[in-house]
This record gives sequence, C-alpha cells and structure tokens, in this order.
Amino acid sequence: MNKLITKFLILFFILTNNIIAEENIMILKLKDGDVKIELFEDVAPNHVKRIKQLAQEGKYDGVVFHRVIDGFMAQTGDVKFGNSSNDGFNLRSAGMGGSDLPDLKEEFSDLPHERGTLSMARSQDPNSANSQFFICLKESSFLDRQYTVFGKVIEGMELVDKIKKGDSDNNGSVSDPDKIISFK
Repeated sequence: MNKLITKFLILFFILTNNIIAEENIMILKLKDGDVKIELFEDVAPNHVKRIKQLAQEGKYDGVVFHRVIDGFMAQTGDVKFGNSSNDGFNLRSAGMGGSDLPDLKEEFSDLPHERGTLSMARSQDPNSANSQFFICLKESSFLDRQYTVFGKVIEGMELVDKIKKGDSDNNGSVSDPDKIISFK
C-alpha cells in the first residue's frame, strides 16, 4: 500500500510540475516564425502576471518593435501607441505609452541580461514598468540589477535576430517596423 501511495505521489508531482512549467512557456509569433519563451514567475511574479494578462487579452498582437539597436536589444510592448492594428497607432509616439493598468514596482534580481533575456522597459523611475519590454540581442551586463528580468528565449533566437533594426543615429527608432503577430 505504501509503495502505491509513493508511486501516486511521484506521478502527481511530475504531472503538476509539467503543468506549471507549461504555464510559464509562451510563444511570440514573428513574421519569420515562432519564438519560445520561458517566463520566470518565481523571480518576477508581478511582471510575469502582467505580461500574461496583456497577452491573454491580445494587447500585444500587432504591437511593433519600435526601437531595435543592432548588437543590443529589440524593444516592443507599447500597447497604447505601438499597436499597428488599432486606431491609436502612432509610430512617432511608440515607446511613450503603456497599458491602462498601474505601473509595477521593480522586481530586480541577480539574473543577468544575457543574449535572449526578456526584461521590462521603464523610465528613470525604477517603479515605472508597465507593458513595454525588450529582448537582449547580446550580453548587456550594464543593465543587471537595474531592470526587471522576467523571461528568456529558449527557442528561436535566430528569429529575434531577424527583427528589422533601427537607425543607429536615432536611438534605434525603426521606420516600417516589424511587429508581434501574436503572443500567447
């Protein structure tokens, strides 16, 4: 009887761990294919909750990568001005907006900003992250412990590398930018 209970508990643990793991995997669909992202709910629970909420509401679908600096990062997530699918789209203002939800308190950690890291964009105020985020194109340790890391690309980084780059003379601003097709 004890062996049966032990086997049941082990099976239950394995199944619930897989369910939790799948809960923290999202697919960022780009023009060239799907990017698989792991979210770090244990490190940045409030930021992960926000990303999931906005994604489930479809807020990221159609949002442009308004700032992409070759060899540094690709920024997106302005659901107010950066959504090319709605009437409020304004490429000149993309990067200045967020969601209607309140800004988030920082959740800085010791996780490094390495290639493939997803981190929240913010203003000078560390507690101003809202909906915008960026994907590091290469190691950017100068950002460590100053921006909230909430995830990492685990498959498809070569697709992120194909995102249209911005003008290096204009802080990475992108004319005719690529966009998020869907984020689920």
